[in-house]
Amino acid sequence: MRTLSSVKTGEVVTVQKLRGDSALKKRIMDMGITKGTEVFIRKVAPLGDPVEINVRGYELSLRKVYADEIEVI
Repeated sequence: MRTLSSVKTGEVVTVQKLRGDSALKKRIMDMGITKGTEVFIRKVAPLGDPVEINVRGYELSLRKVYADEIEVI
């Protein structure tokens, strides 16, 4: 399974599953990232942290720790 941190710049993916403890899942869902949401990868920093995405019409920067917990297809 691919995670959001492994997706290349310019790709559009769909969230399939959120992993991690309940506090982390809630924090990610509060950002608008839920199952079935399409995510566009705008930029990835040279060392992979953070990842800049476009989700639900707004831009969001995610730390790699959070992106590793989001499974996508």
